[in-house]
Amino acid sequence: MKSKMKYKFGEKIRAVRERKGYTLKDVAKKAHVSESLISQIERNKVSPSVDNLLLIADILDIDYEYLFSNYRQKRMVSVLKSSERGSIQKEKVVIHQLSIDGGSSKEPEVEAFLLEIKKNGTTGDQEYGHPGREFGIILEGEAELLYGNESYILSEGDSLSFPSDIPHEFKNRGNKVLKAIWVVTPPRRLFKN
Repeated sequence: MKSKMKYKFGEKIRAVRERKGYTLKDVAKKAHVSESLISQIERNKVSPSVDNLLLIADILDIDYEYLFSNYRQKRMVSVLKSSERGSIQKEKVVIHQLSIDGGSSKEPEVEAFLLEIKKNGTTGDQEYGHPGREFGIILEGEAELLYGNESYILSEGDSLSFPSDIPHEFKNRGNKVLKAIWVVTPPRRLFKN
């Protein structure tokens, strides 16, 4: 039983070859293969090896992007509806989920939150760090990042980024609720989907 070819390049190869005025013999000679093989590839009767396919593309000056454009992998889009968003509350901190953990290596390895920190509230740990990087942007309020032995004062609109392996703590230093978007990589996986 013959298996059906999933990936077909023949029509594109033939169209370019004819447009450029090459004969089957011209392409076969340059590729060091038989005319019969080129003909079978163009009629999608045989699946060319990767080497032969790329060699034919080079001979005919076919852009690889054009050649493979029908076979682009679909990218997965993760949507988290606001009504399905999880939240975690710890003392004076509320963490609102903004991203879905795809749980596979094909998914982006980031996790995003909306942090709401009440007056005098803090998140993080001044004794321990963790692998990865963090990025944040202050939406409302005033914040202080204690990073190792350093202190950084942040206001609305300020953003920051840092390696998370140094002990760090993020605190509200204002009188109203501090709101910030926070992105962590690799994910801490606070929310299990």
